Amino acid sequence: MTSTPPTAPAAREAPDDPADDRSPSGAATVAPLAGFTVAVTAARRADELAALLRRKGAEVVSAPALRIVPLSDDQRLATASRELIRRPADVIVATTGIGFRGWVEACDTWGSAERLVRSMGCARVLARGPKAKGAIRAAGLREEWSPPSESSAEVLDYLLESGVEGLRVAVQLHGEPLPDFCAALRMAGAEVVEVPVYRWMEPEDTAPLDRLIEDAASGGVDAVTFTSAPAAAALLDRARRQGLHRPLVERLRGDVMAMCVGPVTARPLMAEDVPTVWPARARIGAMVKRLAEELPERFPALPVAGHRLRLRGHAALVDGAVCPVSPALMRVLRELARRPGQVRDRADLLASLGGDGDAHAVETAVARLRSALGDARIIQTVVKRGYRLALDTGECASRGD
Repeated sequence: MTSTPPTAPAAREAPDDPADDRSPSGAATVAPLAGFTVAVTAARRADELAALLRRKGAEVVSAPALRIVPLSDDQRLATASRELIRRPADVIVATTGIGFRGWVEACDTWGSAERLVRSMGCARVLARGPKAKGAIRAAGLREEWSPPSESSAEVLDYLLESGVEGLRVAVQLHGEPLPDFCAALRMAGAEVVEVPVYRWMEPEDTAPLDRLIEDAASGGVDAVTFTSAPAAAALLDRARRQGLHRPLVERLRGDVMAMCVGPVTARPLMAEDVPTVWPARARIGAMVKRLAEELPERFPALPVAGHRLRLRGHAALVDGAVCPVSPALMRVLRELARRPGQVRDRADLLASLGGDGDAHAVETAVARLRSALGDARIIQTVVKRGYRLALDTGECASRGD
């Protein structure tokens, strides 16, 4: 199981020559995610995340893995709130900003928000992360403490170390039960009141999610973004029910990047030995920035026939110009780039096309690929053997490639 937390700027490798991704005219560099397709699994702020990705040049496919169902009319929330107003808690644990705000707003519809907030005034209030902290302060309260990791486990450690025996602890749940968290508090002697503010549920229409899973499992996307652990777990569960769990996980372990908003979100994926990447700050803007840095680095520049060639998910960059390439031709180009400069025989290239056809099918594909790249010299014909990328070996030697 591997993961890639953020690294210090000084530890990053120097990029290739900045001119590598410029057009021959010296125009500005191409958008960092141009030529890539990125999947969005978020329910909340999906439009905002998609807009940020498109601004970086990505094509976006979006389907929520879950939907949030508020419990403003749920009897369990009303009962827990009345109990805490009647007999206030000694400790309040706010796990999410949307959940804490939703709790107060639900009580407002019942005419009891003021009494609820007043009952919290004398309690020790803990925030799992900055969003929960913001919601606490918006309600006119102040938090005692919040962990830098935004981890429920660290909140639990803090409570157990400070002692909870004999205390009444209210835990605002975040879409699903926290059995281990609450059980540990009860074993330490606390009286725990669970506050279910909203539920995570399967989308009413699962067809978009099913298509997204099929795309990811077949390599039709280059990265999948995750903004919550329940959504990551739900995607894997839905793939299992579709019979696509194994191919999906194999893709995520290979050429499809799993980009998470933070380490907590990454846990369901890490449990499946999926390599994950996340930014230093658990924010969607920081996540998009990290993705725009990391994903292009998977595709180094190749010096070919006097040009700079970079492969992307559904396009190639030639001297910084985006050249759209069909999926079939992209498979041929990847086969050629897998061993740049080495001859790939027609049988290998035919296999990359699906194995249908004959030598003529390969010749036609190569001709179309040359046209798409804009310079026929990029792909050389080696008579009676096959084709190869026209790698500039002298430049490779000078660069130590």
